[in-house]
Amino acid sequence: MLTSQLPSRVEPYKLATRRERLEGQVALGKMARLTEEAGEQTGECYATLEFGVDAQGRREIRGHLRATLSLACRRCLVPLEQDVSSDFLLGMISDEALASELPASHEPVLVENEQLDLLTVIEDELILSLPQVVYHDEAECFVSAEQLVSRTEGAEQENASRPNPFAVLGALKGKGSSEGQE
Repeated sequence: MLTSQLPSRVEPYKLATRRERLEGQVALGKMARLTEEAGEQTGECYATLEFGVDAQGRREIRGHLRATLSLACRRCLVPLEQDVSSDFLLGMISDEALASELPASHEPVLVENEQLDLLTVIEDELILSLPQVVYHDEAECFVSAEQLVSRTEGAEQENASRPNPFAVLGALKGKGSSEGQE
């Protein structure tokens, strides 16, 4: 079933039994937790969700999503566009205790009262797909490589002329060992 906007809630067990496919988009601005993690977003997340039943009778959702997010550069903090995508396989469970029965290839998704909040599922996957760090190319960044090096002029000379704070301990140790020999 092709939809322009994905529904916020679905009955996933029925969709899995009928092997339905949902395609559509979700406004990034509707995702409060994504905004907390990555800042204010505009645009859409495009998602494809295939509901089905595997050979062992487990109901699952195979999904793919993609979005272009505006993420802050870790050097200069100026936002840059970053393409994010994810392929995922979810195993539907009705109780958290059943999560351990899923194979390692499946991530559990909790279905409560035979309803699933698709927006939460998509937002979770987007957050999990965020890159750890984002940088502009060095030539495009507003912070130069020289600005990233933390050093002060004359630091080496200052360190060389400063007395070693452990010299006193060395002198005491030397004094103690010469007293033991007498």
